[in-house]
Amino acid sequence: MAQPLNTGELQAFFQQHGIRDVECIFADISGYPRGKLMPAGSFAAGAELRIAQAIPMQAVTGDYSYDPIFPDSDPDVRLLPDYATLKLSPWSSTARAVAIHDCIELNGEPCAFAARSLLKTVLARYAARGLQPVVAPEIEFYLTAPCTDAAQPLTAPAARNGRAEVGQSAFSLNLLNELAPFWDEFRAALDTLGVRADSWIHEVGPTQFEINLLHGDALAAADQAFLFKYAAKEIAIRHGLNAVFMAKPVAGAAGSSMHLHQSVLDAKGSNIFSREDGSESERFRQFIAGLQTYAPDLMLIFAPHVNSYRRFVRDSQAPVNLLWGYDNRTTGLRIPVSPPVARRVENRIAGADANPYLAIAASLAAGLAGMDEALTSTEPILLSDSAYDGGHALSRSFLPALETMQRSVPGRRLLGDAFVTGFCAVKALEYESYLREISAWERRFLLPQV
Repeated sequence: MAQPLNTGELQAFFQQHGIRDVECIFADISGYPRGKLMPAGSFAAGAELRIAQAIPMQAVTGDYSYDPIFPDSDPDVRLLPDYATLKLSPWSSTARAVAIHDCIELNGEPCAFAARSLLKTVLARYAARGLQPVVAPEIEFYLTAPCTDAAQPLTAPAARNGRAEVGQSAFSLNLLNELAPFWDEFRAALDTLGVRADSWIHEVGPTQFEINLLHGDALAAADQAFLFKYAAKEIAIRHGLNAVFMAKPVAGAAGSSMHLHQSVLDAKGSNIFSREDGSESERFRQFIAGLQTYAPDLMLIFAPHVNSYRRFVRDSQAPVNLLWGYDNRTTGLRIPVSPPVARRVENRIAGADANPYLAIAASLAAGLAGMDEALTSTEPILLSDSAYDGGHALSRSFLPALETMQRSVPGRRLLGDAFVTGFCAVKALEYESYLREISAWERRFLLPQV
């Protein structure tokens, strides 16, 4: 629905569709939807909605990190709807609508800890230079049988022949058809939400899939990725399935990524990564150089959980460094073969578990810094070469990534000091929770032998 002209237009929309309630949602630090349910009449009347300032920074454990960012008074922020995102809710059993909201401080400033606000801040820097980023996410995820015991590994659902898929069925249309009822409802849900999907494929892992979203405005792309994940989980539950966006949910199987295709347009709508003769522009390589220079400091954004680092394995088409090259899937930064008008940089670092708002913001902020500072990239590796030969230059585990971001001066400059402090405080809280768990590996090998 377009920006409403008045309360009457909203009321007419709600009456037309029998809407009783509106899901007023926003993405927290992990990209998880949080918010409040508001009566449609109150929403149409513009009733003020508030929520505690700490909620955008809620940890995956459900805890909050009040020290050193949030005061004990736990003040509120306003939730203001982006009316362009108001859609019918395709997963609700009753007539509902859903709208993405921004978190705004009571003084009118954007909440520094809200993921969508951070992306809008980065995009404002591009706009100030007369530039507009274009982004297309590719999102991978697993569909598994319901998981009733968190200590047990995930399993593939039974196929039509009664057996569970065991993998090695990449790009199989037969296996893509196995879960047709889910896909039919999921595609209808995406249409309802205005999420523009391109191709749908079966990936390498057992019941692992990838959906490519169409390229477009960066904020709209992040909104669509956020709604995509929300819808996938809700529709999967309706079909007795579990939609899993962990970076490495199944041991020995492929990890799940969220590749980000990025280009930048000038005020005339021309791709600044290409010159008029179709060759690479200086800013194209500078954008790459910005990612090579600053993405290591922001690794915790692209790989935000302890599980995330299990994905970065040699010879798995998951990157281990930030080398770049044309059409080379061993690299962290791949340049797909395309006409000059579509020249773009594919950032292959982010996992499917990354918050799309934060991952896009971090990637674009690093690229813009590369252009502003006229940085110099490495030379591209050849199609016949392997980036794995360049060694593992990314953080190998969660703790080094956390420590790097905590002390990163460039990271604070690119994303804001308050955000980086708060984000790292939340991640430190999650890591402390993780350390209190006893793993299956410890029980399997240490219990009988130590």
